[in-house]
Amino acid sequence: MPEQKKKKQNEKEFLSAIPEAMPALDDQQSIPLRETAFLTLRKLILTGKLHPGERLTEVRLGKILGTSRTPIREAIRKLELEGLVTITPGSGARVARITEGDLRDVMEVRSALDQLCASLASRRISEEEKKELLRAREAFEHSTRTGDEQEIAESDVRFHDIIARAARNKRLDQVLTGLADTIYRFRYEYIRDDLHYEELIAEHREICKAILEGDSETASRIAREHIERQRDFILEQIRKTQ
Repeated sequence: MPEQKKKKQNEKEFLSAIPEAMPALDDQQSIPLRETAFLTLRKLILTGKLHPGERLTEVRLGKILGTSRTPIREAIRKLELEGLVTITPGSGARVARITEGDLRDVMEVRSALDQLCASLASRRISEEEKKELLRAREAFEHSTRTGDEQEIAESDVRFHDIIARAARNKRLDQVLTGLADTIYRFRYEYIRDDLHYEELIAEHREICKAILEGDSETASRIAREHIERQRDFILEQIRKTQ
């Protein structure tokens, strides 16, 4: 695709995503402008509507979001603290790129955490949570037929959240919460390619089956393989862009 045409397509995608990314009108009335700007930009970055390396111009974003430059500037600084934005003197603010090192570090941790969650959940899950897990698995499968990337990502989150809750470990929960945004960004990169959907469905079914049967070893192994496939695909995408 010619560069100019690609830029126009990216701009159109970005503009169409803004209303969906902004907090609900009721929420906007009760939170400061800087927080509205922060939440909106954060969601646009996590869902890939603002692309890695893309420049964040205060004037442009202020016009689009209907606010002055100050809330945008404060939001960008907060995003920098979260590692989602980089600010370089003379170059300004840009969406942080996903590097091979970032990917490796996060996926190594996520793999260990997901294996632990699956193993513990297979031993501690309640009967009610078993039903929830089955419903979440079915909801994910349904979401892949809608073509709505955000719905697919969020239904995937719900599936894994039930497993994490069933693990019954508060410290594990705290660590997962701290990594949630970074994990979501990588998750979104993976589900943007619909070629993975059948594979994801099959993996969810296998993980679900192992947990319901109390097979902690199999649940842990499949959880590890599940993350390794995602890591390998995103790594390939990073290398292509480089």
